[in-house]
Amino acid sequence: MANKPGTQARFVLFDVIYEDGSRRSNRKVPAELLGGLDGDLPARKEIEAQDNEIAKASGKSALPIASLQRAGGKKR
Repeated sequence: MANKPGTQARFVLFDVIYEDGSRRSNRKVPAELLGGLDGDLPARKEIEAQDNEIAKASGKSALPIASLQRAGGKKR
């Protein structure tokens, strides 16, 4: 049976671990950026772009991302 219009997820949530050990949960990434041959790689680029905008607004440098996984996903 087909999904009803408007029931598809518009965002995918990711948990981000930074190199300093800090963690940010439930970072939103538009669902249309994901999938295909690149898998979740575009999510890293999108979150890095978000971090750069936050860093520019706060005057602090952005932290490098150590790992990234979908929120609620199993750890590998």
